[in-house]
Formats: sequence, C-alpha cells, structure tokens
Amino acid sequence: ERNQADVSEAKSGRTDLIFLIRFRHCCLLRNQRCLLAYLYDRLLRIRALRWEYGSVLPNTIQFHMSAEEVEWFNRYKKSLATYMRSVGGEEGLDLTQDVKPPKSLYIEVRCLRDYGEFEIDDGTTVLLKKNSQHFLPRWKCEQLIRQGVLEHILS
Repeated sequence: ERNQADVSEAKSGRTDLIFLIRFRHCCLLRNQRCLLAYLYDRLLRIRALRWEYGSVLPNTIQFHMSAEEVEWFNRYKKSLATYMRSVGGEEGLDLTQDVKPPKSLYIEVRCLRDYGEFEIDDGTTVLLKKNSQHFLPRWKCEQLIRQGVLEHILS
C-alpha cells in the first residue's frame, strides 16, 4: 500500500521516490519467488509421499497438510491411478510396486500354507503346498507374498 502511495506521488512529480519504489518492488518479487519455491518444494514432497506410503496417507502426515494440499494429493493420486490403468494391458501396470529395480527377476519363495495350483505366464503350473520351496518370477509372487501365502527366502 505504501508503495502504491509512493507511485502516485512519483507520477505527480516527486522523482526522488523512484529508487525506493524499485527497491520495494524488487523485494516483493524476491519474496514472491521464495514463496513459490517453498510451495513447489512442498508439492514435490507430497508427490513423494504418494510413492512412499501409497494412496492413503497416515493421519499424522495429513494433519500437517492444508486443505489445498490434500486436494492436490487426491487429484495426483487419481491421475496416477488412471495412468497406471491405461498402460500394461488389461490388468494395468502398478508403477509403485518396485521403486528400486529388483536385483533378479526370479526369487526363491517358501509356501506358508496350502494354496493349490498356481499358473505362471509361460503355461506351467506349480503346486503350492505348505513348506514347499519354489523359484518363481518376482512379479507373479509379490501379490501372494502380501497375502501371506508365500514368504521370500533371503539367502
């Protein structure tokens, strides 16, 4: 407001205020750039939270977010889900599954309970019985590992 008043006075003939007006304007632009950089950094961190925690954020994290940030997170989550459904064929492709590339495509697993026959993409079937061990493709086993049917054996 003070800058606007000084601009009005400068237009009426007080040229000694021009340097002060420019200085204030540069300060305002600097503060605006700092604020935009801060907000952009927060958005990058919120985007990283989606990849780290999944589609549902813990309440402790959501408590520290503004309503606009929660809305942005939800829009990003929906956009990412739409994209993952559009690639990878009928089932879609879960990009959040392996954030770090796996060391090997096949893993050794132990069956924790009787599951029955399990078909792999090449057409072979494996009988998953309790305490049996198998060497299977990682991406086919991850869902069963999360369900508690298989256990990844680390050598």
